[in-house]
Amino acid sequence: MSTMALTTFDLAAEPLRALNERLQAQDGPSQWRVLNPGGRHNVAVGLDAELEVELDGHVGYYCAGMNQRATVRVRGSAGTGVAENMMSGRVLVDGDVSQSAAASAHGGLLVVRGNASARCAISLKGADVVVRGSVGHMGAFMAQRGRLVVCGDAGDALGDSLYEARLYVRGSVASLGADCVEKELREEHLAELRELLAAAEVDDADAEEFRRYGTARELYTFKPDDAGSYR
Repeated sequence: MSTMALTTFDLAAEPLRALNERLQAQDGPSQWRVLNPGGRHNVAVGLDAELEVELDGHVGYYCAGMNQRATVRVRGSAGTGVAENMMSGRVLVDGDVSQSAAASAHGGLLVVRGNASARCAISLKGADVVVRGSVGHMGAFMAQRGRLVVCGDAGDALGDSLYEARLYVRGSVASLGADCVEKELREEHLAELRELLAAAEVDDADAEEFRRYGTARELYTFKPDDAGSYR
């Protein structure tokens, strides 16, 4: 967080609704520190301004959902659906995240310093997700666009029903989902990986240690010769 004037909000003393209303006000302060989030759901949702918001502790479901333009940092772990439907901006989580992180996110960057649970980047639509740890089963399920970078391992059914998102995994993959295959890691992908790792401030991973996965373009392609099978 920058050194500009900082506004502190204590969720142990004031209601969550009041916090979100103030954060969503376009003419409000731009630097915030939120104390005692206490695992509350829907913290810092619906932001649409150049804000910096630091949450000093764990949060519950859908933190920073629908984020636009703001930078939200969680000094703890986050529950289900962190950065859900994010459009732009940055969401940084110092700990672990539960399932469905960055679900349907269209843009922006989610960085998870710890591990992510099941269905990380589900139905991704253009955002970037970098996980320094591992992800659970069905990572990037039905991901359409965007990029998922996993510095650890990936669970079962990675990329199941994938469309055109790009997946990069440094560690092992338990199994690939339907229509997901390993692909060549070319120089353009190495450059892309280096850019993403730098943006996520990951300085202990080399792009050449990763493998790339993507769609085989078979699952959602209609083939006239197989017309009798489509019922």
